[in-house]
Amino acid sequence: MAFPTHIVAAAGYVFDKEGNVLLIKTHNRGYDATGGQIEEGEDLEAGVLREIMEESGIQAKVKCLCAVYSNVGKYVYYDGVTSVPTKVMFDFICEYESGECRTSEESSEVIWVPKEKVLDYISTPVLRYRFEKILNFEGKVAYASYVTKPEFQVLTERYI
Repeated sequence: MAFPTHIVAAAGYVFDKEGNVLLIKTHNRGYDATGGQIEEGEDLEAGVLREIMEESGIQAKVKCLCAVYSNVGKYVYYDGVTSVPTKVMFDFICEYESGECRTSEESSEVIWVPKEKVLDYISTPVLRYRFEKILNFEGKVAYASYVTKPEFQVLTERYI
């Protein structure tokens, strides 16, 4: 029996006490939230907090889970060769605790942006979609499935 292969990832949308949102500028996607793949043996919250620290220099705490996504499309990675499997992603709202913004191998810029200006920075359709869910979060967890290639398309969407 072959087990299905999925990448499990988590993103941390970090807010400070003034309502600003932490953004990183990635090398391939433009501005985005911090996040990435969860490592083997790592729980989701520990993974997202690790990713926030690695990519931005910011220590945060998880406030709540706000969305779960399935990217059911398969596509080729930025290298033009590697096949990327389907993904399951967990989006968390997080609160700033400490630290100063710094770049990493994965980020060329790390900035705080007022909540009402965040979407001005986000150009990738799937990232705009996810940020909109975060910025309009009202306590119900969003679930959606989508594909990003050849173009972004939401397949299913509901709140749980």
